[in-house]
Amino acid sequence: MLQSKAMKHVRLLVLGEDLPQASLTLAETESFHPDSRAPEEQRLAPLVDSRYQNEYQKARTRLDKIAQVIPVPEPDLSEIRVVHLDELTEVNAWLGSAWEFCLEHQEGFRELDENARLLEEQQAALANFAELNVDLGALRADKRFLDLHVGVVPRENVSRLEGALGLTGHLLLKYMEREGNAHVVIVGPSEDGQSELRSLLSSAGFTAIPLPQGLDDSPETIQDDQRRERDRIERERADLHEEVETCAKEMHAKLVRASTVLALAEPFVSLDPAIRGVGYLASIDGWVPAKALPDLERRLDASLQNPFSLESRKPREDERPLVPTVPVRNRLLQPFAMLVKQYGIPRYGEIDPTLLFTITFLLMFGTMFGDVGHGAVLGLLAWLFRKKLGRFYIFGVLAGLSSIFFGVLFGSVFGYKELLPAVWMSPLYNPILMLQLALGWGVLFLSLACVLTIYNRFAIREPMAAIFGPHGVVNLIFYLGLVWGAVSLAMTGAFGAIPAGLVIAALGALAAYNWGHMQAPIGEKILVVLIETLETVLGYLSNTLSFLRVAAFSINHVALMIAVLTLAGMMGTVGSILMIIFGNIFVMVLEAVIVTIQVMRLQYFEGFSRYFSADGREFTPLRLRRKPRAA
Repeated sequence: MLQSKAMKHVRLLVLGEDLPQASLTLAETESFHPDSRAPEEQRLAPLVDSRYQNEYQKARTRLDKIAQVIPVPEPDLSEIRVVHLDELTEVNAWLGSAWEFCLEHQEGFRELDENARLLEEQQAALANFAELNVDLGALRADKRFLDLHVGVVPRENVSRLEGALGLTGHLLLKYMEREGNAHVVIVGPSEDGQSELRSLLSSAGFTAIPLPQGLDDSPETIQDDQRRERDRIERERADLHEEVETCAKEMHAKLVRASTVLALAEPFVSLDPAIRGVGYLASIDGWVPAKALPDLERRLDASLQNPFSLESRKPREDERPLVPTVPVRNRLLQPFAMLVKQYGIPRYGEIDPTLLFTITFLLMFGTMFGDVGHGAVLGLLAWLFRKKLGRFYIFGVLAGLSSIFFGVLFGSVFGYKELLPAVWMSPLYNPILMLQLALGWGVLFLSLACVLTIYNRFAIREPMAAIFGPHGVVNLIFYLGLVWGAVSLAMTGAFGAIPAGLVIAALGALAAYNWGHMQAPIGEKILVVLIETLETVLGYLSNTLSFLRVAAFSINHVALMIAVLTLAGMMGTVGSILMIIFGNIFVMVLEAVIVTIQVMRLQYFEGFSRYFSADGREFTPLRLRRKPRAA
């Protein structure tokens, strides 16, 4: 579970005529990860004939476009067979004619959508003139002797503007008020005092409303026309949908066949970068889990008509960065594996942190969010919404169970202490013990992270980095010596000679190692070594203190619920009930989000950043596509 699966590099040698069947067999086993590197042998070269790949790409593109109009059914993979070039060409030709039909209807839908969009824009523009019962086309037309302005003015400025306009020979008509603004029409002589009028309108906060094109009648008449246009669009859209549905039923069998042919042809096309050949012989390179190799060879032997050769070997040291890592398959660990993947993929040979991440995440989350009621609600919600959450619902259920477990230990049910006696203690009433436990948890977590770092570096053949590198053996000795001395100082008042010796020896070894591997003047060496030594000391201290947040949030959770219950006790019956309900909802939402963020921060920055390189390659085996691509 912690160690990634052992992988082997394989080379499959087959006759060229067996390539399609070999690709299907490799896809069926779902254990072959193609290796597209150029072969070392100069005799092998990429295959020249690309007709099959070209036909597949054209057919796949057409089917994906058809799926934008007609739902494409799932392929029928009850019979696994080889798809030859002639059949693929035939399917591609039929998809071309089917796409012409779909294109015609897609253009029809696009045209209706464009008409609906223009209609909506006209409706939005007409809203500004809904109560102005005049011909809008006449307002927009050029006037020889009248100057006409339509716009909005802040309501409080209307009276002042109307009086000022009277002095310039202009009239103001208010026809609608909306959202604190008055919609007005201003009419006056078209030539005299234009600059004075613009200044007056600007000072009053006047904003012009452009008269839209295409609206050449009264608003009431235009609204009737728009209603009829909207009904026409909906009728034509319904007719198009009916045509498409009828056609989809007629083409269903052929679409199933096309989808099936492409699904069966895809493995061969996907393998193309990994296929090399010479003469009639073809070579396919890839990575296979060691345990899956016997089954792969047995199935190849059963499916290929001609002799073949399957060579395998362990990965070389220089290939380790290229070897894919098989992801965690355990159903309970899947959501946590997704969170690990957000940080990166473990390199081949490294410890897979998923199991460790799962255990430590649940322990910290439960400690910081320990309440039977809140945990039950969290788990129940995750279960009820499991269809929408997918595999991630397990994350919510396990987090809820962890909260319930620690809620029993802390004796808390929706913040009430009386309903369930604490099996262990209440964090609020034992803060010193909680802080001590948080520090102890931090020491254990960081020590384990260092151990994993050391293991991973030895696994990838970097012994000097495992001993002297960051979080290596010497760092771990320093940290354990520092913790030992700190505990001794707290209990006896003295740091202790042995822990002091470990700390000094470890720091001296690190300084000597860094000094010997640095090419710089002596003064610069001294400065850099001192800074790195100080950074090591401060880094471990600050990282350990970061875990105090585990205690802080466990205490904070109890304190918030006490505050909610105290406020509820100061209110009447109805107010008390509402405060308890909404107070619990507030605390659950706020605390669940914050606690999750804090736990993820500790995992990523105090854990993964130490022992997780996150630059590996995920194992993505060749497989048959069981479902069509989403439209």
